[in-house]
Amino acid sequence: MEKDIYGVFGTGGFAREVMPLVQASLSTLSPGSYEVMFVTDYKIEEGLERINEVKVMSFDNFCMIKSKKKITIALADSLIRREIAKKIAQAGIDFFIIRASNSIELAHVEVGQGTILCPFVTLTTNIKIGVFFHANIYSYVGHDCIIGDFVTFAPSVKCNGNVIIEDDVYVGTGAIIKEGRKGRPTIIGKGAKISAGSFVTKSVPSGLTVMGSPAFPLTRESVRRGRNGQNKI
Repeated sequence: MEKDIYGVFGTGGFAREVMPLVQASLSTLSPGSYEVMFVTDYKIEEGLERINEVKVMSFDNFCMIKSKKKITIALADSLIRREIAKKIAQAGIDFFIIRASNSIELAHVEVGQGTILCPFVTLTTNIKIGVFFHANIYSYVGHDCIIGDFVTFAPSVKCNGNVIIEDDVYVGTGAIIKEGRKGRPTIIGKGAKISAGSFVTKSVPSGLTVMGSPAFPLTRESVRRGRNGQNKI
């Protein structure tokens, strides 16, 4: 019998965390009907043909497999994730969504292809999320939020209600985004980065990196002068 193949693109720490979620999600299928593997663009060095007892395969070889196959991308960098997704799509390979068994989606939640919801993630209600969203452990998205494509939440991110997060945003561990208002959402602009432990109280312009509580722009000047009232956003 031909096996279905499920790949996790990446071999780093996050990919190794995601693989057990994939294995658990497939555990109800008949043994021997599927195979999981790590997929990489890098040359596979001798002795590293398996990671945590799971086969590692080059992307080119993965593409050559004739069986039905699907893949997810477990890379934190959104721009690299975007490039890999384009290459996979061009190869005609389907993506799949990963939901930890104890992640929660309450009501009227939409998630795009390639989304990964790690353990203890909570998505509440009236939420729309784009493609290839990564929500690491204990992260939270409140009501009436819109999240763009290729957004990354590190562990324990708290995104409160009425927030818009545009494409390619990275939110660091433990960061909190203050709730917006109906008709006046808090907006995190495209490509912005929120440093770990930050408390974001206002909208963040595209491409800006912020840090601190309350969050302030991280620039050479702000580092030189230290945080003060003029630096806050």
